[in-house]
Amino acid sequence: MHPRNRHLSRYDFNQLVKACPELATHVFMNKFGDESIDFANPESVKLLNKAILKDFYKIDWWDIPPNYLCPPIPGRADYLHYVADLIPKGKSILALDVGVGANCVYPLIGQYEYGWKFIGSDIDQGALASAQNILDHNPHLKGVIELRLQSSVDQIFRGILRPDELIDFSLCNPPFHASAEDAMAGTNRKLKNLGLKKSVLNFGGKANELWCQGGEKAFVKKMINESAAISSQCLWFTTLISSKENLFDLERELKRVNAFEVKKIEMSQGQKVSRILAWTFHNKEQQSTWAKKRWI
Repeated sequence: MHPRNRHLSRYDFNQLVKACPELATHVFMNKFGDESIDFANPESVKLLNKAILKDFYKIDWWDIPPNYLCPPIPGRADYLHYVADLIPKGKSILALDVGVGANCVYPLIGQYEYGWKFIGSDIDQGALASAQNILDHNPHLKGVIELRLQSSVDQIFRGILRPDELIDFSLCNPPFHASAEDAMAGTNRKLKNLGLKKSVLNFGGKANELWCQGGEKAFVKKMINESAAISSQCLWFTTLISSKENLFDLERELKRVNAFEVKKIEMSQGQKVSRILAWTFHNKEQQSTWAKKRWI
């Protein structure tokens, strides 16, 4: 994990239960003699997230409706810390979270850790309603996180960014799978690694969160092509990449649209290995000018 990640050590369940007393009944001693929860149980995972967000990130109230994605907090924090290495610190920084989801996790963590402001976009009105509910229950977030509906399933940046609106970076956790069957197969592999056999999506997730036609590679290719059309409005575009095999074609696509600089950042949390793909259309002089205008 990134050295600034607050989750480098094991979970302190005593502390987490203080933050979220409901979690207490879900904690047990595993076969290794360590306190843990059933990571195949969606309710256990949700309460763990609720406790982590309150204890580490001062989010007083957090909840999501059934069946929406409940992401692992340490991995989401890792992504943000690595992106932070691309840009200077500063409270004037504005980010776009593509697919903010019902959980609103990236803006919650990014705002606490770095004071960033966020635009959160999503195609799901239910997800945006849930995210807005979280914001409404945490008054200190008023004015720093704005949610916007993406009305077209065929667009990512178009219809979200206003003309001449500037963002310092975008981030995205794209739908990794090409179908519901692929998503379930991936979950079953994860549960097998945990020594479990339940065929459930323990982190939840609705269709648009988990899969799309063509899967991750098709989604990110669309993102790359749209990014070229708004190259002057964003300094760094970034996205998670689950499958290493997709990188070759995606880098070729970035070369085709004349991205000036491309970075690949590997991350690992336990048995899970993923990577961040980041690109910019700004040369070094333009990056310096951007920094002087935006951050200094």
